[in-house]
Amino acid sequence: MAWDDLTSALGHCFNDKALLRLALTHRSHGAQHNERLEFLGDSVLNCAIADELYRRFPHLNEGDLSRARALLVRQQTLFDRAEALGLGDKLLLGAGELRSGGKHRPSILADALEAIIGAVYVDAGFDSARAVVCHIFDPVLASADQTVLGKDSKTLLQELLQAKHMPLPQYSIVAIHGEAHCQRFTVECTIAGLSIRAQGEGLSRRAAEQNAAALAYRQAAST
Repeated sequence: MAWDDLTSALGHCFNDKALLRLALTHRSHGAQHNERLEFLGDSVLNCAIADELYRRFPHLNEGDLSRARALLVRQQTLFDRAEALGLGDKLLLGAGELRSGGKHRPSILADALEAIIGAVYVDAGFDSARAVVCHIFDPVLASADQTVLGKDSKTLLQELLQAKHMPLPQYSIVAIHGEAHCQRFTVECTIAGLSIRAQGEGLSRRAAEQNAAALAYRQAAST
């Protein structure tokens, strides 16, 4: 299998291409799989993101930096970045995992992305791994507002409505899709005083609420 398009998207050409194959190999595929690289990549990712946040946002305090890092390295964000790279179609999965939709499963994709970061670290060291992390996460970091980066969307929306002397938003589950092990939630955020109804999806109710709040915040901030 050729992964030239993936290495191009990562911005890293592997000296040892076997490392990339291992990073994309799920445990369902065989005894040699990506879990050790995932373990390594998780630590490298956290360090690289912390370093980049420290450099990019000199005015954020320790608490805000910690919250910003948590938002960037959570499963939902990793899943989104993995999908942007098209990892699902490149994973090596066992037949059972393929039949059950493993190539679309958020946990598998997020873990594979961490494994790839670990593979780059083993292949070429921390500086190269950091460069790949920055490349992957640049679209998120470039659009980040340093005044709100350390706060989650529900907190931002609540603070905005309080400043407008308005009641807090209401959240309700609209739908739950998928099987028990791979559910996606749709939640609606309602702000009655502004006639705003915003829907968000996520891998958990909390994630869906955050995504709905982000949409509602953008609408409320413009009124």
